[in-house]
Amino acid sequence: MIKPRLREQYEASIKQAMMEKFNYKNVMEVPRITKICLNQGVGAATADKKLVDNAVNEMTMIAGQKAVPTKSRLAISNFKLREDMPIGARVTLRHERMYEFLDRLVSTALPRVRDFQGLKTKGFDGRGNYTMGVTEQIIFPEINIDRLPRITGMDITFVTTAKNDVECLELLKLFGMPFQSQENK
Repeated sequence: MIKPRLREQYEASIKQAMMEKFNYKNVMEVPRITKICLNQGVGAATADKKLVDNAVNEMTMIAGQKAVPTKSRLAISNFKLREDMPIGARVTLRHERMYEFLDRLVSTALPRVRDFQGLKTKGFDGRGNYTMGVTEQIIFPEINIDRLPRITGMDITFVTTAKNDVECLELLKLFGMPFQSQENK
């Protein structure tokens, strides 16, 4: 099986660059991406059940792996929401599929975002993970805009072994994620 391009790049150059920048004594200290989680909430799913099926199909096409519907944990009468009602879709990518998705996101999807100024650095959680939001799923080339009933967004979370936000930011920058510069904020 062929290794994904970004995995080879990580092993060849990103590890070495991270070791030099943060003065790690052991190669095992170098942070790595462990998984990428895609999550899409479908707010109007309480009225129309087919919207969740559409979201699951779209997420499956985008991720290249079967997505699963998410169910509500609580019943909220104001939103006409019952417990265990399907309200979204999610998929978790690891290993080769994770690297392939990251490559497609950086090289094809993000450049297709309208008026793209770079990713904001506010999405870090303090523990070395980064979450970004995508407002339109049509930035992915796998999605056919003519077959969409509605345009929705999704959240993408990068879970890393980094100990803090600085290490995670540097790791994602080395993978090619286009973050805003400090003066662009």
